[in-house]
Order: sequence, then C-alpha cells, then structure tokens
Amino acid sequence: MGEKFLTHYQVLGLSRAATEREVKIAYRKAARITHPDRGGDPALFRQITEAYEVLADPAKRQSYDKSYGAGRKPSGAGHGSSSGPGAGSSGSPAGSSGSGSGSGGFSGFTTRRTQEQRNTAGDPAIYVPAYEDLAPGETPLLPRPTAAQPVHGAPRKRGVFGAASRLAREARTAQLIMQQVQPGIPAARLVNGLTSPRSNGYLDHVLVSGYRIAIVGSMLVPDGAFRWDGSTLVHGSRVAAPPQLIAATRQFQELFPECNVTAWVCVHSNTGNLFEPVIDYARGTEPDGSNMINVANGARFVREVKQFLVSGPSPNVVDLGVLDRLLGGMY
Repeated sequence: MGEKFLTHYQVLGLSRAATEREVKIAYRKAARITHPDRGGDPALFRQITEAYEVLADPAKRQSYDKSYGAGRKPSGAGHGSSSGPGAGSSGSPAGSSGSGSGSGGFSGFTTRRTQEQRNTAGDPAIYVPAYEDLAPGETPLLPRPTAAQPVHGAPRKRGVFGAASRLAREARTAQLIMQQVQPGIPAARLVNGLTSPRSNGYLDHVLVSGYRIAIVGSMLVPDGAFRWDGSTLVHGSRVAAPPQLIAATRQFQELFPECNVTAWVCVHSNTGNLFEPVIDYARGTEPDGSNMINVANGARFVREVKQFLVSGPSPNVVDLGVLDRLLGGMY
C-alpha cells in the first residue's frame, strides 16, 4: 500500500501515554534538527509542528485519539518506507526496526519491515517494530505488557433502554472469541468497546491478528430458522436488522490501509446452542470472509473468523502501530 502512515506520536517518537512535558521536550528536540533555518526539510518541520499542535492541546489530543490517530505519509529524508501487505496481499512482513526516539532524542522515522520466511498463526507472536531493535533510550509504541495482553477493554453500559441485553450478547461474543478463537492464534488481540470512526456510534469488538481486522457485532434472536440475503436477516415474515457495520468497515479500511478489514455479526440464540439459529444464505452471501459483512451463528462465526485471520499474511505478527491506534479508540 506504499509508504507507511505515521501517527503524531510516531512523528515525535512518543508513546500514547506521553505526558505534556514529554511532548514539549520531544518537539523541541525534533524542531532543532528539522527547522529550515538549520538546514532541515520544511515539509518535515511542518509535520512535526502539526503533531505538536495536536498533542499539546488536551482537547485536540483526545479527539485525535478517538479518531484512531489517522496517520500521514512520511515526507522528506530520514523516513523509512514499507510495503504493507494490505487486503489480499501475500507478502509476509515480519521483524522491524524501531520507531521513534523517546527520551534519547529525535532519530528519524525507522518503520521499515523486513521480508522474512512466512510464519503460521500458531507460531509465537512477533512484535513489529521489534522491542529488541530499539536503540537505547528509544520509546516503544506500546509497553511490552500492554502489547502482550490478549484482551483490552470491556463492554460498557451505554444508553438506558436495552443496556442489559446489549451487555449480555456482547459478553457472550467476547467469551466465544476468547475461548475458541484466540487460543490457537497467539498474536490475536481482542479490543472491546470502541467508538465508531467519524460518528457517535459504538463498535462491540475488534479482533486483529497480523494484517487482518475483524469488526464484530452481536445479535440475540428468537428461536427458529432465518435467511440472510446480504442486507437483512429474515425470520418468517419478520425482519431482524443486524448491526449497521458497513460504514464503519469502510472507514476502518481507509484508516488502516495496510490491513484487510471485514465485518462479522455473531447471531446468538436464546438456547445458547452455538449451532442455532439455523441460517440459510442467498447465493454469494455465505460468511466466508469474502464479503464486507458476514452474518453467522456462533459455531460458523468461530470457524470462519479463525480461517479469515489465519489465512492472512503474517498472522503471527502484532503490529504495534495498528494495536496502539485501536487502543486509542476505546471509549
């Protein structure tokens, strides 16, 4: 997908937990090196200044984090470039040089990934950028304990009407992912309770492994047989509207161009049987990961989501840049 996008934190070589004082110090160090009066690149200096203006203002910083820290392409000398795998790619980036400079001073933007032998989803997680490649004093994008945590956040109570029902179905889906999807994929990270980009809505869950992102919603439906036609779930003569995830999926794909982003709706029955409800599919709407939105009961959801994640490039990679931005979007 071309050059890697950098967040304002990466531009200044900071972690998301950086204090206001650390932001000011990082900016001063970077500005001294890149200022045009000192022979620096004007475009690079403007990018550093923009990053500082956002991160130094608490309100702007909070808004930026909630927008998933949409990055910008690096410009000028000193930037690393990468060829992210993107949707449908067969590349296998693994390993990396560090990113940012932290308290050790401004060191340019080294976000390159090297091409190595393709690994499988069952292999131990590899962190990109690698912690071992950090220079002395360089700040990692995320602390290692945070990056190693398989589950982040929790379903939050929102609104008044139907809150208990929402919490119940979200908890059931989260439990299903933790018990039946994540154990076989060490790099899989589940993030619960995110704000929907560019709107006031919410997303139940996001599951990321390597360079594939699954946006996950939940439904709880009455007993019986259903039919999915690609947009509506029909039960007899009644229509059960699934969560509206198409817009969020498109926005996530724009925000994370290096990833393949697909949405899933896990449909639960009142019985707790993962093979219910029975869902018939119109031609071309089977939930195999090839559609923008996939609807399935618990058993098929587990099977197809696992297949979606493990078949992607470098499924055992935890991309710290992607995970860091996702964590910034939690409400």
